[in-house]
Amino acid sequence: MVDSQYFLPNDIGISALDCAEAFRLLSPQEKMYAHYLSRASWYGGLAVLLQTSPESPVIFVLLQRIFRKQSPAQLQAVATAAGLTSEEYQAFLVYAAGLYANMGNYKSFGDSKFVPNLPKEKMDALVRASKAFRDDPAEIGALWDSCSCLIYSLKDKQKQLGLGDKGITTYFSGNCSLEDAELAQKFLDSKKLSAYNTRLFKSQNGEKTCYEVRLASAVKKDCTVDGECESCCGCFDFEGKEFSVKRGDYAPLMERVCYYLQKAQDHAANENQKKMLEQYRQSFTLGSVEAHKEGSRYWIKDKGPIVESYIGFIESYRDPFGSRGEFEGFVAVVNKAMSERFAKLVGSAEVLLPELPWPKEFEKDTFLKPDFTSLDVLTFAGSGIPAGINIPNYDDIRQSEGFKNVSLGNVLAVAYSTDKEKLTFLEEDDKDLFVKWKSPSFEVQVGLHELLGHGSGKLFVQDNKGKFNFDQNKVINPETGKPVSSWYQDSETWDSKFSTLASSYEECRAECVGLYLSLIKDVLSIFGHEGQDADDVVYVNWLSMVRGGLLGLEFYTPESKSWRQAHMQARFVILRVLLEAGKGLVGLKEVTGADGKPDARITLDRSKIRTVGKDAIHKFLCKLQVFKSTADVDKGRALYEGYSTVSESGAHNFLRLRETALLRKEDRKMFVQANTRISEESVELVQFEGSASGLIQSFIERFDDNDKLDADLLALSKMDSSCWC
Repeated sequence: MVDSQYFLPNDIGISALDCAEAFRLLSPQEKMYAHYLSRASWYGGLAVLLQTSPESPVIFVLLQRIFRKQSPAQLQAVATAAGLTSEEYQAFLVYAAGLYANMGNYKSFGDSKFVPNLPKEKMDALVRASKAFRDDPAEIGALWDSCSCLIYSLKDKQKQLGLGDKGITTYFSGNCSLEDAELAQKFLDSKKLSAYNTRLFKSQNGEKTCYEVRLASAVKKDCTVDGECESCCGCFDFEGKEFSVKRGDYAPLMERVCYYLQKAQDHAANENQKKMLEQYRQSFTLGSVEAHKEGSRYWIKDKGPIVESYIGFIESYRDPFGSRGEFEGFVAVVNKAMSERFAKLVGSAEVLLPELPWPKEFEKDTFLKPDFTSLDVLTFAGSGIPAGINIPNYDDIRQSEGFKNVSLGNVLAVAYSTDKEKLTFLEEDDKDLFVKWKSPSFEVQVGLHELLGHGSGKLFVQDNKGKFNFDQNKVINPETGKPVSSWYQDSETWDSKFSTLASSYEECRAECVGLYLSLIKDVLSIFGHEGQDADDVVYVNWLSMVRGGLLGLEFYTPESKSWRQAHMQARFVILRVLLEAGKGLVGLKEVTGADGKPDARITLDRSKIRTVGKDAIHKFLCKLQVFKSTADVDKGRALYEGYSTVSESGAHNFLRLRETALLRKEDRKMFVQANTRISEESVELVQFEGSASGLIQSFIERFDDNDKLDADLLALSKMDSSCWC
């Protein structure tokens, strides 16, 4: 029997993202703009296959070949004739849908591998009975033979993403270790190069260790090309090792991205959008993060667009070192009614920021009011869809020029709805309240988390001319009572400095800001909550957070003592902080469920949230910000890793509770997204049913140049396959 955490259940939630009304209200020009941006996003999103595992691109092509010849409904009769039960065929469809939804065979939320929930010999029989195999047995047979073992393999290293012995990653060649990643970061810092759009490949040339830093770009030439003053490529000696910086990673995909971005430019609503897209094209053509940053500056200036989008190598959660960005692209339509609430929150930001528990010197000199909009997602290409986003992630832009916040309304409406029957770890008295207020409370938490969590706090920096952005003689560290004695150097960033710790630490800081500020009545009023309803929203928000900490144990790997998901680690840390506060604020006990199996109950004393709870978050949040502002990695790591520890000692046996969390887990929903297509010079929206078959069909119809695309993906995969053998 395969451990259930490594397959997706047949009854997993799959929902269609509804954007029909939002799309209908767009003008013809806006629809065309959205269409071409969606094309760019979908093609670029395929790079995630190459960023996830060696086998992911091959599995993707195999599934595309099979389902292009026969739809899921047509293939069902073939499956029955091949000896599969209806449950086994559904398991095959769910596996295929999961591969598409996660853009690879590792879960985007949790980074653990998933395998088909049917015997390998049954999947083998289905592949060989398919029309695709009958039409081309050599080609399909070769694809299946090259990936079938890896599809099912659950060797310890292949159970999760990770660096070195801790797991699988394709951001680094298989012979790279944490030490190699640290050395490469030092090299990149010395050249003032960002790691966001890179991968690292290590080799030996005789006695000399060589590293190839490969930039994502359509251009493969390493010399200076049109549009460049000088090339960043070349060979360099660094600390006794040889580094070469080269272009051309994902080149065929980046070419397609650039093509569709140029098409979108013709339908842009204003000059900011045109300049933004031009800089993005420059970035993906040349492999230039600086060009992407310039495009992001124009994006920030594009206030209140009807069609909102962002594209590039953005989030670094899945890089085991925490510096390289996964490709994503989204296109969405502004929900004006919901956006009004967020605009009010932005308007209150300058009043709310002083409420945060750190000294004013640790806050940005000026709060740059961002756009904050609620969006209905049309397209979100990548490994998964978040509930909210605060971007760009470039520290220098966020600190001095601004950022944007988005809340994804049609995602929130589907992803975080809750069935009482499926609620775990809560007392019966809490369940009805939780079901009623979970989505409204989460909307408040997302708003505060994105705007005033990720949007707050100052980084102390000394630039390359020796100038400080703070008065180092006067600013006092509240944790030591002495002047600040550490800071970021010019080339250092939050991600490069805090590396493996950065993502989860920052998510924890933002979650704490959300909890802390949700206690303010004026904030709740902005979202339409008054009186008893407001109190219930606060209670459910805090209860949801501590329950989330318990659920988060699913994403901890005891063998490597590592966390696989930044947000869930953050919620576990907060649970530990609030348990440590004592005084009966949070209760956690192990019980036996009605089914006779291990269970747990978590409780929260709502009368103590504004006293014991607030005081605990106040102290902890101040430490998080101070260590972040002052680049104090050692103290930040000691604090955060201390609370992240999962052990069987102490008041609670968290290792045993992890087993209970796995036993009672509910898999995250998958989303079926619509396609757009041009028909007689107008753009149509093509929707699909919310099922595994619908999700599969959406991908089968998504791309125009299937044979060429298959060949390109396989060539990209084969080129580096020896790096992970």
